[in-house]
Amino acid sequence: MGCDVIIKIVTLFLIFMGVLAMFGKLRIPGARWGRKTLDNRKCRSCGRYKIGKGPCPCGRDKG
Repeated sequence: MGCDVIIKIVTLFLIFMGVLAMFGKLRIPGARWGRKTLDNRKCRSCGRYKIGKGPCPCGRDKG
């Protein structure tokens, strides 16, 4: 009798974790844009990721 409740709780927990994993994969930037696009967003001089269209804060990469 008590074992049935534990099995139901474990099953619901595993289903919930599976659903969270599916939604978590949608949020990964590499899956959306691809690796090549992420590499193009890096500064050629310092290697930091650039945000927006302006120059890098290090001042060496203009675009």
